Amino acid sequence: MSTTLDTLRREFSGDIIEPGDAAYELASRTVLAQGTPAYVLRPATVADVQAAVSFAGTTGLTVAVRSGGHSFPGFGTNADGVVIDLGGLADVEVVDKERHVVRIGPGATWGQVADTLAPHGLSISSGDSRSVGVGGLTLGGGIGWKVRKYGLALDNLVAAEVVIASGEVVRASADQVDELFWAIRGGGGNFGIVTALEFAAHESTDVFFGRVAFPAAEAAAVLRGWAAYLRTAPENLTSTVELANPFAGGPEAPVVVRVVFDGDDPVAAAAAIDPIRALGTVIEDDVALVPVGTTLEEGMVPPPGIRIVTRSGFVDEASVPEVLGILAETGAVEGSPVIAIRSVGGAVARVAGDATAYAHRQAELMFVTTIVGPEPVVAARRPGFDATWERLAPHVSGAYGNFLSSASDADVDAVYPEETHRRLRAVKREYDPGNLFAGNHNIRP
Repeated sequence: MSTTLDTLRREFSGDIIEPGDAAYELASRTVLAQGTPAYVLRPATVADVQAAVSFAGTTGLTVAVRSGGHSFPGFGTNADGVVIDLGGLADVEVVDKERHVVRIGPGATWGQVADTLAPHGLSISSGDSRSVGVGGLTLGGGIGWKVRKYGLALDNLVAAEVVIASGEVVRASADQVDELFWAIRGGGGNFGIVTALEFAAHESTDVFFGRVAFPAAEAAAVLRGWAAYLRTAPENLTSTVELANPFAGGPEAPVVVRVVFDGDDPVAAAAAIDPIRALGTVIEDDVALVPVGTTLEEGMVPPPGIRIVTRSGFVDEASVPEVLGILAETGAVEGSPVIAIRSVGGAVARVAGDATAYAHRQAELMFVTTIVGPEPVVAARRPGFDATWERLAPHVSGAYGNFLSSASDADVDAVYPEETHRRLRAVKREYDPGNLFAGNHNIRP
């Protein structure tokens, strides 16, 4: 170990942080998890990433790779292993102005990307939080405010630079190493460390963004009408619904419909959003024309002692009535989880189901249920949470890996349907046969 560590110190130009160092306490944790790694390595270059991979492979230490550190299961840290923190690889550069190709380091945040691209009049379909890292979100999918018009974040990826388990740097695209390119678009960090991502951005305008709220008593009707309307709504419109927010009254909390209309035409925006306003008794409406970067909000950083349990699922058209009925009933009961429902379809559904490792293309909705609180509160609410999911199970297809707080074999099977899983295992055997990159929803070789 000492010889290997000496080699790393000679070859590594970034920071090597160990227990006892002043920076260790902060470096050892992510936004949602506390770890106790033996080493936190912060690469400054791609060569540093190669050196870190070599060090981990030689020592046999468990590897955690961190982009923004927002993984719900805490994949960005570990106990007694190596954390490779990509926060230093965060450049955002427009590399082809004619084709709007943007090269981004995996440690950049989506807020940073939005701020950099705004002067160019460009945007990329991403998530909905400023502080979330580009790498982790993209490799898992990327469902955000432009998803119905421009697809997932990974649908806009045109190439990636990857350090694989052997330490080799590989460029993956539709024309080069295409099977690896297929796998990283939805397969997470299973196949190597992505050190740069190239996206096709699009020309962007200001957008109409805000919330339209309804009384809790109207939840069932609003949910039904909202889902029915989004089925035929213009793809410029992306929308979510939130209910049972414990910080706004729990069962009495307003039903909040958030909307983004991608465009600055007020007439077209009103035509797209007014059918949502007509779903019930509007008690709040703050929709306004804003810069597109304004739609990205700061991610939640829970205070010490607060635990988050979250679970997600996809819903196809036939199951929408049953799922929405269960969610409306659940949200009306004291102790309900927070419920958030996102519209997908549109551009997502026009991509073939086997075109990427993100396979849930025909889902109409993706929803998330979340318990937040101190451990006793979470424990008290867990039986009800599990009972709700027992009711939902017959009507739900799969799971969205970016919104899961666990990583069991059942979770992996939900994220990756059988044929997708089989194909991913073949890619894993080729690029990471020793399963060095196991800190994820793991595809075992």
